[in-house]
Amino acid sequence: MAVIKINALTVPEESGQQLAERFAARAGAVDGQEGFEGFELLRPTDGRSQWLVLTRWRDEAAFEAWLQSPSFREGHAGLRREAQQGETHPTNSELWSYEVIQSSESPDHS
Repeated sequence: MAVIKINALTVPEESGQQLAERFAARAGAVDGQEGFEGFELLRPTDGRSQWLVLTRWRDEAAFEAWLQSPSFREGHAGLRREAQQGETHPTNSELWSYEVIQSSESPDHS
């Protein structure tokens, strides 16, 4: 069954747009990874400061393989370079892991 990984990023309110732009610039970086099934960046709308980076994987092994991949290392090295240049980054990050045990979609969902 698929696994969901959620990276909960605490982002200062004034830095949210910058975070969204950074993700947009790296759009598709993980798409070709074996076992990758989907990505969503979720912006809070209820006053929270946590943005959620949701990824869906075929299984835990596929996620672990991505963590060891050159694509992952390159993307996160870029984040370190941006931090050294004074770019604002999340103040906290937590990785949450879930296994999908039930799922459904609207018949109108394409």
